[in-house]
Amino acid sequence: MSIADIKKNAEAKMEQSINAFKNNLSKIRTGRANPQLLDTIMVEYYGSPVPLSQVANVALLDSRTISVQPWEKGMGQKIEKAIRESDLGLNPASMGDLIRVPMPPMSEERRKEMTKLVKAEGENAKIAVRNLRRDANESVKKLVKDKEATEDDQKRTEADVQKMTDKRIAEIDQLVASKEQDIMAV
Repeated sequence: MSIADIKKNAEAKMEQSINAFKNNLSKIRTGRANPQLLDTIMVEYYGSPVPLSQVANVALLDSRTISVQPWEKGMGQKIEKAIRESDLGLNPASMGDLIRVPMPPMSEERRKEMTKLVKAEGENAKIAVRNLRRDANESVKKLVKDKEATEDDQKRTEADVQKMTDKRIAEIDQLVASKEQDIMAV
């Protein structure tokens, strides 16, 4: 593995970590409705659990209400039950074929809990990025030890990897601050 490969690999893995962090953030509830909130809900469909998005159309009705439109007639009650039993604290209501999922306003205590959760997720993402930095630096040290690269190459590469790491950590901090604002604004 060359130094260029090590840098490229570290960059790609850091980008994956950021994307995973963004995905985790999208599942954290703010007071605003977000269809991605229901992505983790599994519905019983002909004897096997299936993601909600595979048995219904999930969309926004307004800023505080998610609509769920089942594709099959008999699925409405199963979907409603799955949403109600999830740990999201939502209370869906049927209106014919359409299921409305209003977002309850968040209490101050719940906002603080969500903010803590966002910070914890951010810290986990930073740890993942730092671990990738460490792995890249160890790979470069191994190349130097095996006489496939010089110590000057090692210093330059470590500086480049540190710049990548700093950029990603700043991006994580910005995402955390943005999500905290969303939680506190509503």
